[in-house]
Amino acid sequence: MQKLNYSELSGMDNKQIDAKVKEIRTDLFNMRMQKAAAGLEKPHAVRIAKGNIARLLTVKNSKGK
Repeated sequence: MQKLNYSELSGMDNKQIDAKVKEIRTDLFNMRMQKAAAGLEKPHAVRIAKGNIARLLTVKNSKGK
């Protein structure tokens, strides 16, 4: 997982942002389950996922509802 840039996110509409947040939250859940079961190969991916969710929600809130 890589860090999302603001320039990529500013062109998205609210439905796209919601879909991306849902996708990342699902990935984050799976990473947490894998971490508890056997350990993650890239544990920093959890932090990147959380940051991406925060960026997406910030862009969505700045656009208004």
